[in-house]
Amino acid sequence: MSKLAFTGLAAVLAVVAGPASAQHLTGAGATFPAPIYTKWFSEYKTAHPDVQINYQPNGSAGGIKALTDGTVDFGASDMPMTDAQIKDVKVKPLHFPTVLGGVVLTYNLAGVSAPLKFSGDVIAGMYLGEIKKWNDPKIAADNPGVKLPGDEIVIVHRSDGSGTTFVFADYLSKVSPTWKSKVGANTSISWPTGVGQPKNDGVAGFVKQTPGAIGYVELIYAVENKMSFAQVKNAAGKYVTASFDSVTQAAANSKDLAPDFRGSITNAAGAGSYPISTYTWLLIPSHFDDAAKKKAITDFLSWMIGPGQKDAQSLSYATLPKKITDLEKKQIAEIK
Repeated sequence: MSKLAFTGLAAVLAVVAGPASAQHLTGAGATFPAPIYTKWFSEYKTAHPDVQINYQPNGSAGGIKALTDGTVDFGASDMPMTDAQIKDVKVKPLHFPTVLGGVVLTYNLAGVSAPLKFSGDVIAGMYLGEIKKWNDPKIAADNPGVKLPGDEIVIVHRSDGSGTTFVFADYLSKVSPTWKSKVGANTSISWPTGVGQPKNDGVAGFVKQTPGAIGYVELIYAVENKMSFAQVKNAAGKYVTASFDSVTQAAANSKDLAPDFRGSITNAAGAGSYPISTYTWLLIPSHFDDAAKKKAITDFLSWMIGPGQKDAQSLSYATLPKKITDLEKKQIAEIK
């Protein structure tokens, strides 16, 4: 073989094989932050062609299971892992808040143009199966002057293990003693009534095509589908719309997260706080045997809590408070 031919063959093989240092990271979990994760992973690959991050949005429970089974490099969840769940993982995972978001009640109700208002006991009553019609006196009391139809309420909830479900049920457990005692909060719960649909987009799609339906989804799914969503009464007695500002206020007015970043900010104090707000987390192993993989994931985390935050508001999420990102920088150094 001539020297020229050999050089040409080597070049072709190098293109096929890709950069020697190319890293492929796999993750799975929450659908709540999937829109911004999709954007982040694409942007990061454009800036860092040697890093490919593949993410399967299969629900928070799916992400925790995949991390526990060791089939992914990282998980993602809208519900912090419990102590028992953490003990089941071979390598202790660290919680990294990524963005803040709001869970909204989106509905399909012809003839009602202004956003409806819901208090916590009304939301709980609907999902407990106690409030069955849209013109129920309790809904009417929250919405004086609004002409409500007598249609049946079609309750829609998640069918998969879901961090969005946890956030929604965690809020209801704080505002409704009946909900807390009968149902409680978890990624999967025993629903008293309703129709189950997979993922946030599944719930949004079902509500959009079903007259009289109501479901809970992350804000971006309602916005992208141009769907109506309700104002929710907060702990200060104010009806608040989910937005960048109201979710940010919920974080600012809630108690600080634990040192390991686990915690809940639903039903936060403050007149401007949206009550069904939450952090969402990446679940990152605290140790990697592969030093190159460790560098790839720690470099991404540093980018995520820095330049990556600029993408949050355009996708209806709220950026992380500086006090959180400052602490996350220190935690990144704990990954070995």
